[in-house]
Amino acid sequence: MNFDLKINIPIANNEVPELRAAVGWERREQDYPKLFERCNFWIGVRNDEAELIAFGYVCGMGLEHGYMEDIMVHPSYQGKGLATKMIKEMLGESNKYGLEIVSITYEKEKESLYKKCGFNPGTGGVWKNNDT
Repeated sequence: MNFDLKINIPIANNEVPELRAAVGWERREQDYPKLFERCNFWIGVRNDEAELIAFGYVCGMGLEHGYMEDIMVHPSYQGKGLATKMIKEMLGESNKYGLEIVSITYEKEKESLYKKCGFNPGTGGVWKNNDT
C-alpha cells in the first residue's frame, strides 16, 4: 500500500479529534487549532476518500530539542508500516528544522517500533496534573 505523507497538510479542526477517538484516545477537541499554531510541524496521511488516517507532530521551542507526540494510525490502516514511515519522515523534517535531539514518550509495547526508527530507550519520568 502506498501512502502519501505530507508535512503540514491542511487539517480541519475536527479531523484529529475524530482520529484520536478512532484509535481509542480522548478526543481533546480543545487542542485544535491551538496545536497547529504551537508545534514545529505535523504530518498527516489521507486515504483515497480524503479522510485523515494518520497523524503526528513535533513540538519544541525552535532550539536543539523537539518532542514527537501523538503518533496515531487509524485501526483500519495499522500493521502496514505507516507509523514507521511517518516517524522516519518526521525525523528527517526535524533535521531540516535544526533539531539535534528528538524525544518521545511511549508505552513499553511500542519500544521495538521506536528502536527500529532510531530511538534509543532511556530513563525519564512523566508528571501529570491530576487536579484537572
